[in-house]
Amino acid sequence: MEIKVAEQRILLFPDQLTSEEAKQKSWEKKTAAFDAISKVTSFLSRPKDDDFELIYQEHRYQPFWHVIAKARYVYERSADYQVATNGQEVKEITLQKTKYEATNGHFHLSVLEHCQQDEQEEVFVSGVSGRTQPELRRYLSLSPKVVKGKLEKNVSPGSILVPPQARVSAIMRDSLAKMIKGIQADKILEEEVKVECVDLYYRPVYAFQYRWKSKGKEGIIEIDGLTGETKSGNRTFKEYFGKVIDENFLFDLGADAAGMLIPGGSIAVKVAKKYIDAKRK
Repeated sequence: MEIKVAEQRILLFPDQLTSEEAKQKSWEKKTAAFDAISKVTSFLSRPKDDDFELIYQEHRYQPFWHVIAKARYVYERSADYQVATNGQEVKEITLQKTKYEATNGHFHLSVLEHCQQDEQEEVFVSGVSGRTQPELRRYLSLSPKVVKGKLEKNVSPGSILVPPQARVSAIMRDSLAKMIKGIQADKILEEEVKVECVDLYYRPVYAFQYRWKSKGKEGIIEIDGLTGETKSGNRTFKEYFGKVIDENFLFDLGADAAGMLIPGGSIAVKVAKKYIDAKRK
């Protein structure tokens, strides 16, 4: 069996919000960064703006993976069909000059089945948590751009590029495990397994860290740079500021992919690496 893996791509979503717009949104929603405290406090009195201060802010690009795996099997197999007769009185049946004996209201017919089996697995995986997140699909309609040249050259100065913690080889392994089937067949006519999409997306996120002075607490508000949605956050990524991502490492499928499938199976993994090869040149 040969598994074909598509050309890998990195795609970048351009910001739909400016830094100032995001900052204003975060200020309006700052108490959401302290959910437990703010819910209790709101019953007593509304906290004053001057009781909060912005102590840190960042603009980062957060990764997620989109992988589509497909399989097709075309094969033939022998089978024995049990066919019902029109009644117990039928003792024999002649079909295409072959006579079959009927027993207990049915007869057995040997046939050759011509089969086709198609499988597909599509996943969206957070590059930070490694969890499957189908809701990430919604971003695909927001016109991402294929990155040309170095990734860091395509983002604004001062932005943070978060490296994916989830390895694409592990994601592929899980997807392909569902594609590769133990086919019961006399003859396999077509056996194709391919990963037709291996895309790494980077989406913009603004994060603002506030201190609630009278409570001695700190909290984080995140603003989605594409949709403007606001939510509380649990960490920042300042440790990655100024660091360059090794793009060859991101798509290091060769060694991992070659040994990631069925133990003892004869499987070749054919990887298209035009994107990475072009960057090396």
